Amino acid sequence: MQHRTLGKTGLPLPVLGFGASSLGQEFRQITLDEAIRSVQVALDCGLNFIDTSPFYGRGMSEVLLGVALRGVPRDRYLLCTKLGRYDLAHFDFSARRVRESVDVSLHRLGVDHLDICLCHDIEFVEMQPIVDETLPALRKLRDQGKVRFIGVSGYPMKIFKFILEQTDLDVILSYNQYTLQNTRLADELIPFLKLKGVGIMNAGPFAARLLTNAPLPKWHKEPDHVKAAARQAAAHCARKGVDIAKLALQFSIAHPDIATTIAGSANPENIRQWAKWAAEPLDPQLLAEVQEIFKPVKNLGHVEGLPKNN
Repeated sequence: MQHRTLGKTGLPLPVLGFGASSLGQEFRQITLDEAIRSVQVALDCGLNFIDTSPFYGRGMSEVLLGVALRGVPRDRYLLCTKLGRYDLAHFDFSARRVRESVDVSLHRLGVDHLDICLCHDIEFVEMQPIVDETLPALRKLRDQGKVRFIGVSGYPMKIFKFILEQTDLDVILSYNQYTLQNTRLADELIPFLKLKGVGIMNAGPFAARLLTNAPLPKWHKEPDHVKAAARQAAAHCARKGVDIAKLALQFSIAHPDIATTIAGSANPENIRQWAKWAAEPLDPQLLAEVQEIFKPVKNLGHVEGLPKNN
């Protein structure tokens, strides 16, 4: 698995990271065996950067991930979790909860430090307290060695500039904003982030199944004309003997300024397939053809974010 350095952190991240939201049964019920095998297969395939959150499964993802990581040497993986969002409408970014949240996450995960800790989905709250209270509290935990690097995550591009125009961050995590259909992350934000020296992480290369052959979830918010273009692109790939999900994943991991792209599944076979695709060359001709299909709907879509973050 190819690696890239995450901004100024020095962390070597695999270009494809493992998202553990599925371990929280965010999308379907899973067995304990599926959870453990998914993590083991991810590590065996080189996806040694793992992203989770106390929001995923309301703690279940962290708990099952901690079980799966028992006995795995701590230097074999890099770990990211989040804080601030704990349920669909439950947010708490207070300094007191920051300390509690990190300690609880460390206990669930069975580790003594986090490589990265992010403020989760900050667009849904008043963001000034993130600057004034949450991040200073996180920095204290960083000074104590409980957290190595800190940042924020969310969907709208404007949230990252709001924070970074007032204070420093080590990293950001953007989701569903660098895909075959939507490249806002590169178009609007990457030059700014590079200027600030911020490490860039991307999630959601399949845009919540939009760029796959799987049925879309009922909560998917993309407009009908975007969905129609995606179906047309998938059919075009199929005629060429390619799964659109393969092209989508290869496209997202190819950007040299994005350290890692996170994809999640509790199906070990999916993870093996993704690792295989990541090692294969991108077809530039097919990519150009698919981008032409998406051209009329490029960067179009919802603006407030999806209910299921990565």
